[in-house]
Amino acid sequence: MKSYLFILVLIFAVAAGAQENTGDWLVDTQERPAAIVSNDGQQELILGNGLIQRTFRIGPNFATVNFINLVNNANILRGVKPEAIVELDGMKYEVGGLKGQPDYAYLDPKWIPELQNDPKSFQYAGYESAPMEVMYPWTPKRSAPETPWPPKGVGIAVRFTAPESAPEKHRKVSITLHYELYDNLPVMAKWVTVSNGGNEDVVITGLEGELLAVTEAEKDRVHVESNYAFNTMNTTDWATDADYTTQIDYEYKFRVLMRSRYPMGPGWRLKPGEAFDSFRTYMLLQDSDDRERRGLAKRRMYRALAPQAMENPILMHVRESTSEAVRRAVDQCAEVGFEMVICTFWSGFDIESEDPAYIARFKEDVAYAHGKGVELGGYTLMCASRDVGAENNCIDPKTGKPGSMFGQSACLASEWADGYFKRVLNFMDATGLDVIETDGPFHGDVCASTAHAHHRGLEDSQAAQWKACCNFYHECRKRGVYINTPDWYYLNGSNKCALGYRETNWSLPRERQIVIGRQNIFDGTFEKTPSMGWMFVPLVEYHGGGPAATLEPLHEHLKEYEWHLAQNFGSGVQACYRGPRLYDADDTKAVVKKWVDFYKKHRAILDSDLIHVRRADNQQIDCMLHVNPRLEERGLAMVYNSSDREQSATLRLPLYYTGLSNTAHLHQEDGHAQKYSLNRDYTIELPITLKPMSMTWFVIK
Repeated sequence: MKSYLFILVLIFAVAAGAQENTGDWLVDTQERPAAIVSNDGQQELILGNGLIQRTFRIGPNFATVNFINLVNNANILRGVKPEAIVELDGMKYEVGGLKGQPDYAYLDPKWIPELQNDPKSFQYAGYESAPMEVMYPWTPKRSAPETPWPPKGVGIAVRFTAPESAPEKHRKVSITLHYELYDNLPVMAKWVTVSNGGNEDVVITGLEGELLAVTEAEKDRVHVESNYAFNTMNTTDWATDADYTTQIDYEYKFRVLMRSRYPMGPGWRLKPGEAFDSFRTYMLLQDSDDRERRGLAKRRMYRALAPQAMENPILMHVRESTSEAVRRAVDQCAEVGFEMVICTFWSGFDIESEDPAYIARFKEDVAYAHGKGVELGGYTLMCASRDVGAENNCIDPKTGKPGSMFGQSACLASEWADGYFKRVLNFMDATGLDVIETDGPFHGDVCASTAHAHHRGLEDSQAAQWKACCNFYHECRKRGVYINTPDWYYLNGSNKCALGYRETNWSLPRERQIVIGRQNIFDGTFEKTPSMGWMFVPLVEYHGGGPAATLEPLHEHLKEYEWHLAQNFGSGVQACYRGPRLYDADDTKAVVKKWVDFYKKHRAILDSDLIHVRRADNQQIDCMLHVNPRLEERGLAMVYNSSDREQSATLRLPLYYTGLSNTAHLHQEDGHAQKYSLNRDYTIELPITLKPMSMTWFVIK
């Protein structure tokens, strides 16, 4: 009886908080801690944090029976499904779940006590609370904000035993489902552990780690992703639901069954005593259809779950790796305030070198850079588009010969990869290297070889290569090494990938590069924080284009160079400034230092989220607005006119996400404040006139 009263108190408290709190989780500083509540009398277990709440039935088997977005009071669930599906040696088993729901259009609470256990599924055996897991080590550095790591929240580990009807070797398999709910976020994580307690090998031929029967109304507000992501691959699959026979689609083709599963395999062979951990599925419940708000929610998730991606060093790509070229670049970076030098692709840098003389030389260069307050590292062609010999290359399953979607790639689950990772880590340890830029693996390559050291064949090749890459990135994290990678490995420890651009666009005339670059920044920061993506500035010719595309000599194209600096630093997006130098004259140096100083003075707000006011089109004034209700500088609006004529406009600045509600004080270029009263929709109207090819900014307090 006491537990029943306790759960009622919690539920009513959560509901009251949702009604009485006039705040907004994306704006206010209210704490919303996650909690676990067990109600044995009702056979229920609840995970909730005031933003979302998931309820599990724990008898006669374990199943999700409610999943509510408390922000908008929307129930996303219309039916009970298995908690997971695991395929062992080609035989599919449901994990948990309950049967007998009469209609899958909705889930009536009165049906739940009547639902039945399926004895052929894995059976609930109990649960324990579990500490939040650290996937990789991280401590704040490189001006990243202080963020709890691991993220705060609660976790449970739910144990299942195999059904009695399973073959004997499968009856020795146990499964654990892990759930984590985070403080202050409408986000839940889930993953699966499969353990082999028998004395025979078992192959995991398929795995679906999450299944949710989602309502039509909330489908587009359930954002699901995983840390098993590269190129365009996605583990999230919206499938049809054969149980939903009252849907209005005549052929039952509504895709309202969310599955998070391996697209291939994993094909993992479990030897006796071994365990396999799946990828992690992350579910973010959105409370709006507004693009900006949805993007802010995703960015908030990444700020908490991938905090290393908030590191945002100012970096240069030096195109030669000789000691003379590196030190010249370091000297210039130190003079103007740049913080990192990366020996770029085609620079001659060799992170795989085992030559003692080369290692000693680069160690001295690293020490020289550190003496100037600059970090140093370089590029490596990890595996993409790399031929390391037929015996270690990826084998194309269609031809049976070496080949991949990029022509040719090395297999990261081959014996060659062992040597590669060892050489790179040894180089890091011997030199004190601070940053690595890996080219690949960003395409989820598969490999049909049956002779490689760390995968059996095609079915487990993708998962094996992914695990190898993640393990390497985790080793880099242990060393505090900054990781640039060309794909979405944030949830596995990487720092940054491309914000989004086409490389050949940097061969266009300079004025077109500027406008398209600003468009790319505008578009890319809907899904990424400014620190999560890099842009590019070709100081020397890149992909052709000739003199019209090139900034060198820098002092001769200073106006265009300043535009690159202004829109990159003004958006908080760091660019790869690729060339032999950052300045070639005193006036060039002064311009570079001006924008570096600007960024460092306002770094906290410039690294904060962007609100997208108006996209660049060279027809009118355009604007991007940084917001952060937790800072003294609540906002910073960057305003641009890159056209060849004077432009006037009245900008309508949306200040809701600054946390300001009545008045705002705007300081143009750090000048005197002008007071504005906010409209009822939290906007202000800002009249502005800009000369041709000019920009300005407003700090908002």
